[in-house]
Amino acid sequence: MINSIIEFSARNRGLVVLIAAALAALGWQAMQTVPLDAIPDLSDTQVIIVSRWDRSPDILEDQVTYPIVAAMLGAPKVRTVRGFSDFGSSFVYVIFEDGTDIYWARSRVLELLSSVLPRLPQGVQTELGPDATGLGWVFQYALVDRTGKHSLADLRSLQDWTVRYALKSVPGVADVASLGGFVRQYQVQVDPQRLRAYEIPLERVVEAVRRSNADTGGRLIEMAGAEYMIRGRGYARSKQDLENVVLKVSANGVPVRVSDVGRVTLGPDLRRGVADLNGEGEVAAGIVIMRDGENALRVIERVKRRLEDLKRALPAGVEIITTYDRSELILRSIGTLKRALVEELAVVSLVILIFLWHFPSAIIPIITIPIAVLITFLPMKAMGITANIMSLGGIAIAIGAMVDAAIVVVEQTHKKLEQWEREGRPGEARDVIISAVKEVGGPSFYALLVIAVSFLPVLALEAQEGRLFKPLAWTKNLSMLAAALLAITLDPAVRLLFTHLREFR
Repeated sequence: MINSIIEFSARNRGLVVLIAAALAALGWQAMQTVPLDAIPDLSDTQVIIVSRWDRSPDILEDQVTYPIVAAMLGAPKVRTVRGFSDFGSSFVYVIFEDGTDIYWARSRVLELLSSVLPRLPQGVQTELGPDATGLGWVFQYALVDRTGKHSLADLRSLQDWTVRYALKSVPGVADVASLGGFVRQYQVQVDPQRLRAYEIPLERVVEAVRRSNADTGGRLIEMAGAEYMIRGRGYARSKQDLENVVLKVSANGVPVRVSDVGRVTLGPDLRRGVADLNGEGEVAAGIVIMRDGENALRVIERVKRRLEDLKRALPAGVEIITTYDRSELILRSIGTLKRALVEELAVVSLVILIFLWHFPSAIIPIITIPIAVLITFLPMKAMGITANIMSLGGIAIAIGAMVDAAIVVVEQTHKKLEQWEREGRPGEARDVIISAVKEVGGPSFYALLVIAVSFLPVLALEAQEGRLFKPLAWTKNLSMLAAALLAITLDPAVRLLFTHLREFR
Protein backbone atom coordinates (compact mmCIF):
# COMPACT_ATOMS: atom_id res chain seq x y z
CA MET A 1 0.00 0.00 0.00
CA ILE A 2 2.83 2.40 0.85
CA ASN A 3 4.47 1.73 -2.51
CA SER A 4 1.16 2.42 -4.29
CA ILE A 5 0.85 5.77 -2.52
CA ILE A 6 4.44 6.64 -3.46
CA GLU A 7 3.78 5.67 -7.07
CA PHE A 8 0.58 7.72 -7.21
CA SER A 9 2.26 10.77 -5.67
CA ALA A 10 5.18 10.56 -8.09
CA ARG A 11 2.92 10.37 -11.13
CA ASN A 12 0.55 13.12 -9.90
CA ARG A 13 3.10 15.42 -8.38
CA GLY A 14 1.28 18.58 -9.47
CA LEU A 15 -1.84 17.59 -7.54
CA VAL A 16 0.19 16.52 -4.51
CA VAL A 17 2.16 19.77 -4.43
CA LEU A 18 -1.08 21.77 -4.75
CA ILE A 19 -2.72 19.92 -1.85
CA ALA A 20 0.41 20.31 0.29
CA ALA A 21 0.53 24.03 -0.48
CA ALA A 22 -3.13 24.41 0.51
CA LEU A 23 -2.57 22.56 3.79
CA ALA A 24 0.51 24.69 4.48
CA ALA A 25 -1.53 27.87 3.89
CA LEU A 26 -4.25 26.66 6.26
CA GLY A 27 -1.56 25.72 8.78
CA TRP A 28 -0.05 29.20 8.53
CA GLN A 29 -3.46 30.72 9.23
CA ALA A 30 -3.98 28.38 12.18
CA MET A 31 -0.54 29.28 13.52
CA GLN A 32 -1.51 32.97 13.53
CA THR A 33 -4.73 32.34 15.48
CA VAL A 34 -3.79 29.52 17.88
CA PRO A 35 -3.78 30.73 21.53
CA LEU A 36 -0.32 31.73 22.77
CA ASP A 37 1.04 31.49 26.30
CA ALA A 38 4.36 30.96 28.01
CA ILE A 39 3.57 27.68 29.79
CA PRO A 40 0.66 25.22 29.83
CA ASP A 41 -2.18 25.96 32.22
CA LEU A 42 -1.81 23.41 35.03
CA SER A 43 -4.88 24.62 36.93
CA ASP A 44 -7.80 22.37 37.76
CA THR A 45 -11.31 23.15 36.58
CA GLN A 46 -12.53 24.93 39.67
CA VAL A 47 -15.22 27.33 40.82
CA ILE A 48 -14.52 29.62 43.77
CA ILE A 49 -17.34 30.70 46.10
CA VAL A 50 -16.49 33.85 48.08
CA SER A 51 -18.56 34.87 51.11
CA ARG A 52 -18.06 38.00 53.22
CA TRP A 53 -19.40 38.49 56.73
CA ASP A 54 -17.84 40.51 59.54
CA ARG A 55 -17.40 37.63 61.94
CA SER A 56 -14.56 35.58 63.40
CA PRO A 57 -13.15 32.58 61.49
CA ASP A 58 -14.78 29.99 63.79
CA ILE A 59 -18.25 31.52 63.33
CA LEU A 60 -17.71 31.73 59.58
CA GLU A 61 -16.57 28.11 59.49
CA ASP A 62 -19.66 26.82 61.31
CA GLN A 63 -22.37 29.03 59.82
CA VAL A 64 -21.12 29.79 56.29
CA THR A 65 -18.25 27.61 55.07
CA TYR A 66 -19.55 24.26 56.36
CA PRO A 67 -23.09 24.56 54.86
CA ILE A 68 -21.68 25.57 51.47
CA VAL A 69 -19.10 22.77 51.44
CA ALA A 70 -21.74 20.20 52.43
CA ALA A 71 -24.00 21.32 49.58
CA MET A 72 -21.23 21.27 46.97
CA LEU A 73 -20.26 17.68 47.77
CA GLY A 74 -23.33 16.53 45.87
CA ALA A 75 -22.51 18.33 42.63
CA PRO A 76 -21.90 16.09 39.58
CA LYS A 77 -18.31 15.51 38.43
CA VAL A 78 -16.94 17.10 41.61
CA ARG A 79 -13.56 15.70 42.62
CA THR A 80 -12.68 17.77 45.68
CA VAL A 81 -14.26 20.53 47.77
CA ARG A 82 -12.02 22.67 49.99
CA GLY A 83 -13.18 25.34 52.42
CA PHE A 84 -11.12 28.06 54.11
CA SER A 85 -12.32 30.58 56.68
CA ASP A 86 -10.56 33.83 57.46
CA PHE A 87 -11.54 36.90 59.42
CA GLY A 88 -14.52 38.33 57.57
CA SER A 89 -14.10 36.07 54.52
CA SER A 90 -14.92 32.50 53.51
CA PHE A 91 -13.54 30.74 50.43
CA VAL A 92 -14.87 27.45 49.06
CA TYR A 93 -12.98 25.83 46.15
CA VAL A 94 -15.06 23.33 44.14
CA ILE A 95 -12.66 21.30 41.96
CA PHE A 96 -14.15 19.29 39.10
CA GLU A 97 -12.87 16.36 37.07
CA ASP A 98 -10.45 17.00 34.21
CA GLY A 99 -12.14 18.02 30.99
CA THR A 100 -15.23 19.51 32.65
CA ASP A 101 -16.47 22.64 30.91
CA ILE A 102 -15.94 25.61 33.21
CA TYR A 103 -19.29 27.23 32.40
CA TRP A 104 -21.18 23.97 32.92
CA ALA A 105 -19.44 23.67 36.29
CA ARG A 106 -20.38 27.23 37.27
CA SER A 107 -24.02 26.63 36.40
CA ARG A 108 -24.11 23.48 38.58
CA VAL A 109 -22.54 25.38 41.48
CA LEU A 110 -25.09 28.18 41.12
CA GLU A 111 -27.93 25.65 41.24
CA LEU A 112 -26.70 24.16 44.51
CA LEU A 113 -25.76 27.55 45.93
CA SER A 114 -29.31 28.84 45.45
CA SER A 115 -30.55 26.17 47.88
CA VAL A 116 -27.95 27.12 50.50
CA LEU A 117 -28.32 30.91 50.52
CA PRO A 118 -31.66 30.97 52.41
CA ARG A 119 -30.04 29.02 55.26
CA LEU A 120 -27.09 31.39 55.66
CA PRO A 121 -27.16 34.12 58.34
CA GLN A 122 -28.53 37.53 57.45
CA GLY A 123 -25.88 39.88 56.13
CA VAL A 124 -23.72 37.25 54.39
CA GLN A 125 -22.71 38.36 50.89
CA THR A 126 -21.89 35.42 48.60
CA GLU A 127 -20.66 35.47 45.01
CA LEU A 128 -18.73 33.34 42.53
CA GLY A 129 -15.14 34.13 41.70
CA PRO A 130 -14.19 35.11 38.13
CA ASP A 131 -14.20 32.48 35.38
CA ALA A 132 -10.41 32.37 35.32
CA THR A 133 -7.58 29.96 36.18
CA GLY A 134 -4.39 30.13 38.17
CA LEU A 135 -2.62 31.57 35.11
CA GLY A 136 -5.25 34.27 34.61
CA TRP A 137 -3.04 36.98 36.13
CA VAL A 138 -1.67 38.41 32.87
CA PHE A 139 -1.24 42.15 33.43
CA GLN A 140 -0.75 44.58 36.30
CA TYR A 141 -0.51 48.35 36.40
CA ALA A 142 -0.22 51.20 38.89
CA LEU A 143 -1.73 54.68 38.99
CA VAL A 144 0.88 57.24 40.01
CA ASP A 145 0.73 60.99 40.59
CA ARG A 146 4.24 62.41 40.84
CA THR A 147 2.96 65.99 41.11
CA GLY A 148 1.24 65.41 44.46
CA LYS A 149 -2.05 66.94 43.30
CA HIS A 150 -4.06 63.76 43.89
CA SER A 151 -4.24 61.75 47.09
CA LEU A 152 -4.22 57.98 47.37
CA ALA A 153 -7.98 58.14 47.88
CA ASP A 154 -8.35 60.05 44.59
CA LEU A 155 -6.22 57.49 42.76
CA ARG A 156 -8.20 54.58 44.22
CA SER A 157 -11.49 56.22 43.23
CA LEU A 158 -10.13 56.73 39.71
CA GLN A 159 -9.14 53.06 39.59
CA ASP A 160 -12.44 51.77 40.98
CA TRP A 161 -14.85 53.93 38.97
CA THR A 162 -13.03 54.67 35.70
CA VAL A 163 -10.07 52.44 34.83
CA ARG A 164 -11.50 49.22 36.28
CA TYR A 165 -14.80 49.33 34.42
CA ALA A 166 -13.11 50.35 31.18
CA LEU A 167 -10.80 47.32 31.34
CA LYS A 168 -13.56 44.91 32.38
CA SER A 169 -15.30 45.65 29.08
CA VAL A 170 -12.25 44.44 27.11
CA PRO A 171 -13.00 41.09 25.39
CA GLY A 172 -11.27 38.23 27.18
CA VAL A 173 -10.99 39.97 30.56
CA ALA A 174 -12.76 38.13 33.39
CA ASP A 175 -12.13 40.62 36.18
CA VAL A 176 -9.99 43.56 37.25
CA ALA A 177 -8.93 43.54 40.91
CA SER A 178 -8.11 46.78 42.70
CA LEU A 179 -5.51 47.16 45.41
CA GLY A 180 -3.69 49.93 47.21
CA GLY A 181 -4.83 53.44 47.95
CA PHE A 182 -7.76 54.31 50.20
CA VAL A 183 -11.43 53.51 49.68
CA ARG A 184 -13.52 56.53 50.68
CA GLN A 185 -16.43 56.07 53.07
CA TYR A 186 -18.60 58.08 55.42
CA GLN A 187 -17.73 57.25 59.01
CA VAL A 188 -20.01 57.92 61.99
CA GLN A 189 -17.88 58.25 65.11
CA VAL A 190 -20.19 58.12 68.12
CA ASP A 191 -19.47 59.18 71.69
CA PRO A 192 -20.40 56.38 74.14
CA GLN A 193 -21.04 58.90 76.92
CA ARG A 194 -23.56 60.80 74.81
CA LEU A 195 -25.28 57.57 73.80
CA ARG A 196 -25.64 56.67 77.46
CA ALA A 197 -26.93 60.14 78.29
CA TYR A 198 -29.61 59.99 75.59
CA GLU A 199 -30.30 56.31 76.33
CA ILE A 200 -29.75 55.36 72.69
CA PRO A 201 -28.23 51.94 71.87
CA LEU A 202 -25.61 51.69 69.15
CA GLU A 203 -27.84 49.39 67.09
CA ARG A 204 -30.40 52.18 66.78
CA VAL A 205 -27.76 54.49 65.28
CA VAL A 206 -26.79 51.85 62.72
CA GLU A 207 -30.41 51.11 61.82
CA ALA A 208 -31.37 54.79 61.61
CA VAL A 209 -28.50 55.61 59.26
CA ARG A 210 -29.32 52.58 57.11
CA ARG A 211 -33.05 53.35 56.86
CA SER A 212 -32.55 57.05 56.21
CA ASN A 213 -30.16 56.44 53.31
CA ALA A 214 -32.79 55.08 50.93
CA ASP A 215 -35.12 56.10 48.14
CA THR A 216 -38.87 55.48 48.45
CA GLY A 217 -41.51 55.08 45.76
CA GLY A 218 -45.03 56.51 46.19
CA ARG A 219 -46.64 55.21 42.98
CA LEU A 220 -48.45 58.11 41.21
CA ILE A 221 -51.36 60.54 41.36
CA GLU A 222 -53.63 61.79 38.62
CA MET A 223 -54.33 65.49 38.44
CA ALA A 224 -55.96 67.46 35.64
CA GLY A 225 -55.67 64.56 33.23
CA ALA A 226 -51.98 64.04 33.86
CA GLU A 227 -50.10 61.45 35.88
CA TYR A 228 -47.41 62.46 38.36
CA MET A 229 -44.99 59.93 39.77
CA ILE A 230 -44.27 60.21 43.48
CA ARG A 231 -40.91 59.40 45.01
CA GLY A 232 -39.13 60.18 48.22
CA ARG A 233 -35.49 61.05 47.70
CA GLY A 234 -33.55 60.09 50.78
CA TYR A 235 -30.05 59.17 49.68
CA ALA A 236 -27.35 61.00 51.60
CA ARG A 237 -25.39 63.43 49.47
CA SER A 238 -23.14 65.01 52.09
CA LYS A 239 -22.00 64.75 55.68
CA GLN A 240 -24.74 67.15 56.71
CA ASP A 241 -27.41 64.73 55.46
CA LEU A 242 -26.07 62.00 57.73
CA GLU A 243 -25.59 64.37 60.66
CA ASN A 244 -29.27 65.36 60.46
CA VAL A 245 -30.56 61.77 60.68
CA VAL A 246 -33.02 61.60 63.58
CA LEU A 247 -32.36 58.88 66.15
CA LYS A 248 -35.23 59.58 68.56
CA VAL A 249 -37.56 62.31 69.74
CA SER A 250 -37.40 63.37 73.37
CA ALA A 251 -40.44 63.69 75.60
CA ASN A 252 -40.71 67.41 74.90
CA GLY A 253 -40.61 66.87 71.12
CA VAL A 254 -36.95 67.72 70.51
CA PRO A 255 -35.29 65.41 67.92
CA VAL A 256 -31.98 63.77 68.76
CA ARG A 257 -29.78 63.66 65.66
CA VAL A 258 -26.58 61.83 64.79
CA SER A 259 -24.66 65.09 65.26
CA ASP A 260 -25.83 65.13 68.90
CA VAL A 261 -24.16 61.80 69.73
CA GLY A 262 -21.09 61.94 67.49
CA ARG A 263 -19.62 63.31 64.31
CA VAL A 264 -19.61 62.28 60.65
CA THR A 265 -16.36 62.34 58.67
CA LEU A 266 -15.24 61.32 55.20
CA GLY A 267 -12.32 58.96 55.71
CA PRO A 268 -10.60 55.80 54.43
CA ASP A 269 -11.87 52.27 54.88
CA LEU A 270 -9.85 49.86 57.01
CA ARG A 271 -6.90 48.45 55.05
CA ARG A 272 -5.16 45.10 55.47
CA GLY A 273 -2.43 45.73 52.89
CA VAL A 274 -0.75 48.35 50.73
CA ALA A 275 0.58 48.64 47.18
CA ASP A 276 4.11 50.01 46.87
CA LEU A 277 5.92 50.85 43.62
CA ASN A 278 9.67 50.11 43.66
CA GLY A 279 10.01 51.39 47.22
CA GLU A 280 9.11 54.92 46.09
CA GLY A 281 5.80 55.10 47.94
CA GLU A 282 2.23 53.89 47.92
CA VAL A 283 0.12 53.79 44.77
CA ALA A 284 -3.26 52.52 43.61
CA ALA A 285 -2.98 49.50 41.34
CA GLY A 286 -5.01 47.02 39.34
CA ILE A 287 -4.61 43.38 38.29
CA VAL A 288 -6.14 42.18 35.01
CA ILE A 289 -7.48 38.61 35.17
CA MET A 290 -7.90 36.79 31.84
CA ARG A 291 -10.95 34.64 31.14
CA ASP A 292 -10.42 30.88 30.94
CA GLY A 293 -9.53 29.63 27.45
CA GLU A 294 -8.64 33.03 25.99
CA ASN A 295 -5.52 33.93 24.01
CA ALA A 296 -3.26 35.60 26.58
CA LEU A 297 -1.24 37.55 24.04
CA ARG A 298 -4.33 38.93 22.28
CA VAL A 299 -5.99 39.87 25.58
CA ILE A 300 -2.89 41.75 26.75
CA GLU A 301 -2.70 43.61 23.45
CA ARG A 302 -6.34 44.69 23.79
CA VAL A 303 -5.76 45.79 27.39
CA LYS A 304 -2.77 47.90 26.33
CA ARG A 305 -4.80 49.59 23.60
CA ARG A 306 -7.58 50.39 26.06
CA LEU A 307 -5.06 51.83 28.54
CA GLU A 308 -3.64 54.06 25.81
CA ASP A 309 -7.14 55.39 25.19
CA LEU A 310 -7.65 55.97 28.91
CA LYS A 311 -4.40 57.87 29.36
CA ARG A 312 -5.77 60.76 27.31
CA ALA A 313 -8.74 61.08 29.68
CA LEU A 314 -6.81 60.91 32.96
CA PRO A 315 -6.49 63.98 35.20
CA ALA A 316 -3.38 66.07 34.76
CA GLY A 317 -0.37 64.51 36.47
CA VAL A 318 -1.79 60.97 36.76
CA GLU A 319 0.13 58.22 34.94
CA ILE A 320 -0.57 54.53 34.34
CA ILE A 321 2.63 52.49 34.73
CA THR A 322 2.88 48.84 33.70
CA THR A 323 4.29 46.72 36.52
CA TYR A 324 3.74 43.23 35.07
CA ASP A 325 3.24 42.18 31.46
CA ARG A 326 3.23 38.49 30.60
CA SER A 327 3.36 39.19 26.86
CA GLU A 328 7.11 39.86 27.21
CA LEU A 329 7.66 36.34 28.58
CA ILE A 330 5.40 34.84 25.91
CA LEU A 331 7.18 36.61 23.05
CA ARG A 332 10.62 35.69 24.40
CA SER A 333 9.61 32.04 24.80
CA ILE A 334 8.07 31.81 21.34
CA GLY A 335 11.03 33.66 19.83
CA THR A 336 13.49 31.24 21.41
CA LEU A 337 11.67 28.23 19.96
CA LYS A 338 11.32 29.85 16.56
CA ARG A 339 15.06 30.46 16.52
CA ALA A 340 15.64 26.83 17.50
CA LEU A 341 13.47 25.62 14.62
CA VAL A 342 15.31 27.81 12.12
CA GLU A 343 18.67 26.63 13.47
CA GLU A 344 17.61 22.99 13.13
CA LEU A 345 16.64 23.51 9.50
CA ALA A 346 19.93 25.28 8.84
CA VAL A 347 21.92 22.45 10.43
CA VAL A 348 20.07 19.83 8.35
CA SER A 349 20.75 21.70 5.15
CA LEU A 350 24.40 22.17 6.07
CA VAL A 351 24.86 18.47 6.90
CA ILE A 352 23.31 17.37 3.62
CA LEU A 353 25.41 19.86 1.65
CA ILE A 354 28.64 18.81 3.35
CA PHE A 355 28.17 15.04 3.04
CA LEU A 356 26.41 14.93 -0.33
CA TRP A 357 27.60 18.20 -1.85
CA HIS A 358 24.27 18.40 -3.65
CA PHE A 359 22.22 21.58 -3.24
CA PRO A 360 18.98 20.26 -4.81
CA SER A 361 18.94 17.45 -2.25
CA ALA A 362 19.17 19.99 0.57
CA ILE A 363 16.13 21.86 -0.78
CA ILE A 364 13.87 18.85 -0.21
CA PRO A 365 13.97 18.74 3.64
CA ILE A 366 13.96 22.54 3.69
CA ILE A 367 10.58 22.38 1.94
CA THR A 368 8.98 19.29 3.50
CA ILE A 369 9.90 19.81 7.17
CA PRO A 370 8.41 23.35 7.47
CA ILE A 371 5.26 22.13 5.73
CA ALA A 372 4.97 19.29 8.27
CA VAL A 373 5.36 21.83 11.08
CA LEU A 374 2.66 24.09 9.60
CA ILE A 375 0.26 21.19 9.12
CA THR A 376 0.72 20.33 12.81
CA PHE A 377 -0.99 23.59 13.78
CA LEU A 378 -4.25 22.49 12.12
CA PRO A 379 -5.05 19.72 14.65
CA MET A 380 -3.52 21.85 17.41
CA LYS A 381 -6.13 24.54 16.86
CA ALA A 382 -8.93 22.01 16.44
CA MET A 383 -7.98 20.31 19.73
CA GLY A 384 -7.54 23.58 21.62
CA ILE A 385 -3.83 23.05 22.32
CA THR A 386 -2.10 26.30 23.28
CA ALA A 387 1.19 27.25 21.64
CA ASN A 388 3.58 27.35 24.58
CA ILE A 389 7.02 26.15 25.62
CA MET A 390 5.92 22.52 25.98
CA SER A 391 3.83 22.20 22.81
CA LEU A 392 6.35 23.98 20.60
CA GLY A 393 9.11 22.00 22.30
CA GLY A 394 7.39 18.83 21.10
CA ILE A 395 7.60 20.11 17.53
CA ALA A 396 11.29 20.93 18.00
CA ILE A 397 11.97 17.40 19.29
CA ALA A 398 10.06 15.89 16.37
CA ILE A 399 12.18 17.80 13.86
CA GLY A 400 15.19 15.74 14.92
CA ALA A 401 13.44 12.50 13.93
CA MET A 402 12.06 14.05 10.74
CA VAL A 403 15.59 15.11 9.85
CA ASP A 404 16.85 11.55 10.24
CA ALA A 405 14.21 10.22 7.87
CA ALA A 406 14.91 12.97 5.35
CA ILE A 407 18.65 12.26 5.35
CA VAL A 408 18.06 8.52 4.85
CA VAL A 409 15.83 9.10 1.82
CA VAL A 410 18.18 11.73 0.38
CA GLU A 411 21.17 9.41 0.75
CA GLN A 412 19.35 6.50 -0.89
CA THR A 413 18.14 8.62 -3.82
CA HIS A 414 21.59 10.15 -4.28
CA LYS A 415 23.22 6.71 -4.23
CA LYS A 416 20.79 5.25 -6.79
CA LEU A 417 21.28 8.17 -9.15
CA GLU A 418 25.07 7.82 -8.96
CA GLN A 419 24.75 4.12 -9.74
CA TRP A 420 22.42 4.96 -12.62
CA GLU A 421 25.06 7.40 -13.95
CA ARG A 422 27.83 4.78 -13.77
CA GLU A 423 25.70 2.22 -15.61
CA GLY A 424 25.15 4.54 -18.54
CA ARG A 425 21.72 5.83 -17.58
CA PRO A 426 19.58 2.86 -18.52
CA GLY A 427 15.84 3.66 -18.40
CA GLU A 428 14.19 6.78 -17.07
CA ALA A 429 15.60 8.82 -14.20
CA ARG A 430 12.08 9.13 -12.82
CA ASP A 431 11.85 5.36 -12.41
CA VAL A 432 15.20 5.34 -10.61
CA ILE A 433 14.04 8.00 -8.14
CA ILE A 434 10.71 6.27 -7.52
CA SER A 435 12.49 2.96 -6.95
CA ALA A 436 14.90 4.55 -4.48
CA VAL A 437 12.09 6.22 -2.56
CA LYS A 438 10.13 2.95 -2.45
CA GLU A 439 13.09 1.10 -0.96
CA VAL A 440 13.39 3.41 2.05
CA GLY A 441 10.09 5.34 2.00
CA GLY A 442 8.09 2.56 3.63
CA PRO A 443 10.66 1.85 6.38
CA SER A 444 11.01 5.59 7.03
CA PHE A 445 7.22 5.90 7.28
CA TYR A 446 6.94 3.10 9.81
CA ALA A 447 10.01 4.32 11.71
CA LEU A 448 8.36 7.70 12.23
CA LEU A 449 5.16 6.01 13.39
CA VAL A 450 7.08 3.81 15.84
CA ILE A 451 8.71 6.88 17.38
CA ALA A 452 5.28 8.51 17.64
CA VAL A 453 3.80 5.41 19.30
CA SER A 454 6.55 5.48 21.90
CA PHE A 455 5.10 8.74 23.23
CA LEU A 456 1.54 7.41 23.58
CA PRO A 457 1.98 6.44 27.28
CA VAL A 458 2.53 10.13 28.03
CA LEU A 459 -1.05 10.77 26.91
CA ALA A 460 -2.24 8.52 29.74
CA LEU A 461 -0.93 10.93 32.39
CA GLU A 462 -3.57 12.67 34.48
CA ALA A 463 -4.00 15.77 36.62
CA GLN A 464 -1.19 18.34 36.61
CA GLU A 465 1.37 15.92 35.14
CA GLY A 466 -0.92 15.29 32.19
CA ARG A 467 -1.64 18.97 31.65
CA LEU A 468 2.11 19.65 31.64
CA PHE A 469 3.35 16.88 29.32
CA LYS A 470 0.33 16.08 27.13
CA PRO A 471 0.83 19.16 24.89
CA LEU A 472 4.41 18.01 24.20
CA ALA A 473 3.32 14.44 23.41
CA TRP A 474 0.42 15.57 21.21
CA THR A 475 2.45 18.02 19.12
CA LYS A 476 5.36 15.59 18.75
CA ASN A 477 3.06 12.79 17.59
CA LEU A 478 1.10 15.09 15.30
CA SER A 479 4.34 16.38 13.77
CA MET A 480 5.62 12.84 13.27
CA LEU A 481 2.32 11.80 11.67
CA ALA A 482 2.40 14.80 9.33
CA ALA A 483 6.03 14.05 8.43
CA ALA A 484 5.23 10.37 7.85
CA LEU A 485 2.41 11.24 5.46
CA LEU A 486 4.55 13.79 3.62
CA ALA A 487 7.35 11.20 3.34
CA ILE A 488 5.20 9.02 1.07
CA THR A 489 3.30 11.80 -0.74
CA LEU A 490 5.04 15.15 -1.06
CA ASP A 491 8.56 13.77 -0.73
CA PRO A 492 8.49 11.66 -3.94
CA ALA A 493 6.84 14.49 -5.87
CA VAL A 494 9.39 17.09 -4.76
CA ARG A 495 12.36 14.77 -5.39
CA LEU A 496 11.32 14.33 -9.00
CA LEU A 497 11.38 18.10 -9.35
CA PHE A 498 14.70 18.86 -7.65
CA THR A 499 16.94 15.79 -7.42
CA HIS A 500 17.58 14.98 -11.08
CA LEU A 501 19.36 18.07 -12.39
CA ARG A 502 22.16 18.69 -14.87
CA GLU A 503 24.96 17.15 -12.86
CA PHE A 504 23.36 13.75 -13.44
CA ARG A 505 22.72 14.17 -17.13
